[in-house]
Amino acid sequence: MCGIAGFVAPRGEAGRDVLERMTRSLAHRGPDAEGYFLDPERGVHLGHRRLSIVDLSGGAQPMATTDQALVIVFNGEIYNHSELKAELQSKGCRFQTDHSDTEVLLEGYREWGEGILERLNGMFAFAIYDKVHGKLFIARDRFGKKPLYWFQLDGVFAFASELTALMRHPVSPRSESPIALKKYFAYGYIPAPHSVIDGIQKLPSGWFGTLDLANSRWSMRKWWEFRLEPESSATQVTPDQCNRWAGELLEVLDRAVKRRLMSDVPLGVFLSGGIDSSAVAALAARHLPAGRLRTFSVGFTDPSFDELPYAREAAAFIGSVHQTEVLDLSRARELIPGLLARLDEPMGDGSLLPTWLLCGFTRRHVTVALGGDGGDELFAGYDPFKALRTADVYASMVPRAIHPALLLLASRLPVSHANISLDFKIKRMLRGLSYGEKIRLPIWMGPLEPKQIDDYFGVHTAPEELYSEAIEAWDSAGEHASPVDRALQFFTRLYLQDDILAKVDRASMIHGLEVRSPFLDLEVINFARKLPHTVKLRGGTTKWILKKALEPILPASILYRKKKGFGTPLGQWFRDRALAPEIPVGGSGGFVERAVHSHQTGRGDERLFLWCQHVLGEWRKSNTGR
Repeated sequence: MCGIAGFVAPRGEAGRDVLERMTRSLAHRGPDAEGYFLDPERGVHLGHRRLSIVDLSGGAQPMATTDQALVIVFNGEIYNHSELKAELQSKGCRFQTDHSDTEVLLEGYREWGEGILERLNGMFAFAIYDKVHGKLFIARDRFGKKPLYWFQLDGVFAFASELTALMRHPVSPRSESPIALKKYFAYGYIPAPHSVIDGIQKLPSGWFGTLDLANSRWSMRKWWEFRLEPESSATQVTPDQCNRWAGELLEVLDRAVKRRLMSDVPLGVFLSGGIDSSAVAALAARHLPAGRLRTFSVGFTDPSFDELPYAREAAAFIGSVHQTEVLDLSRARELIPGLLARLDEPMGDGSLLPTWLLCGFTRRHVTVALGGDGGDELFAGYDPFKALRTADVYASMVPRAIHPALLLLASRLPVSHANISLDFKIKRMLRGLSYGEKIRLPIWMGPLEPKQIDDYFGVHTAPEELYSEAIEAWDSAGEHASPVDRALQFFTRLYLQDDILAKVDRASMIHGLEVRSPFLDLEVINFARKLPHTVKLRGGTTKWILKKALEPILPASILYRKKKGFGTPLGQWFRDRALAPEIPVGGSGGFVERAVHSHQTGRGDERLFLWCQHVLGEWRKSNTGR
């Protein structure tokens, strides 16, 4: 796991000092080593920071082929690199390193070109300088686990693992993107290809790009996308099929976990006591000597937000060496400014704080951790999946004319700041039902609804523009898809990639910790997307087929307990004035003041918006001086 940066500039412009500034700003992502490559003739500059995980002595970067025809900077892990290496050796390829996945990627590109991408099972963002063909090739993995930003301006093309590293180039854009900020308050995160800086983009997941060095022409193309393709219809599912699928799912997930135990440094597993992390830990224990598996949890003194009892139960059942850290919530709150000062781009997910704390605690003991990300998105694990049926019934039976009255009644419910409280869920669901089904999910989950975004920015923006990514994900399921499949497309193609994975990447790499996600293994993904939705959400039971698959290795008390979530008491902190968002001067200041007053007086629950506003204010202080 590493950080990469680079640029192509006209001869004589910029230089090594700029490259070093960009690359060294990524030191937290790669604390073990740094390396540079420059081709002054073509203006190519490549920088790399290394977190040593595999082939500690032989994987230094930038790495070149023996004939110097190709040079790579690479961030990620390729879990099937041994198989690819054997295939390349059978074709006559000779390797310099012992077992570096970087060299496999480099030689694989030489053999298959862009076709190497479809063969990779892993997480990655990389850039390859192809001297022979005079081009720079950059690519990102299927789900965008590894970030990659880029811009092209004034004859310069530049890229980096982090936005703030890219902004250290003197040509980099600096102004905030109005549409990205609107989407930030619509979703709670900024979806690709947007970034908070106008003129800087994220390379979308499953895309690659090529820069022709002869004419500076940049082109991009999608090489993969997640798409549900169930092999059986909902009416064709039989008990025998369900049993067969459950058995196969356990097998493919077991292989995915085994692949991610590859490491030359200490390794552990995040363990919350929920289904996904417990499954990963239980399967990892199968492939390690007894007593060797290490698991990690962070808990809080407030029982509403503490999951440690569940984690301890799971650890005891699995037999792991379990380590925990318990934090007083006031102490956790005191740590927020330090976290936000290092946040690369504004992100409004309230679970960022506990994720960051967990990663910091885990990094004191190991360098690599396995997590359960992806299970909820692939197998319909979130509460909104259960609300889809209710939403359809409500929309068909409740006249639109009385909807405002129901919203008013719901607004009078007493505000609770407990974790995922009932009043919070009711108010959120009714708010989403005020809009069409294509944008209902992000409005259920987002900080502000469209009319509030208009008030905040003082200008109208069409919902179709605000939620264009959500609409595209919804429609991508196909004309005859069920609401569950459409919701799966939304969560997997948008929420997972631009919120969950981005959050985990930032929180972990601040500490120099690599996090691996077995649920996002290519074999698991291809299996999950071919299952009908009726075995994922079945009779109101979320993740039904996954729970059935895990019954041989986990107890019912873990598999069928109520979902708790990884939260923080943001609502209470803003109510008690322990956190206070900065009030902007000018147009949006009045909107923020009204939201603060509503929340502090108990008239409304504005926790999601106030947190997004607070994060944005702290990000501006650290990165723009505003």
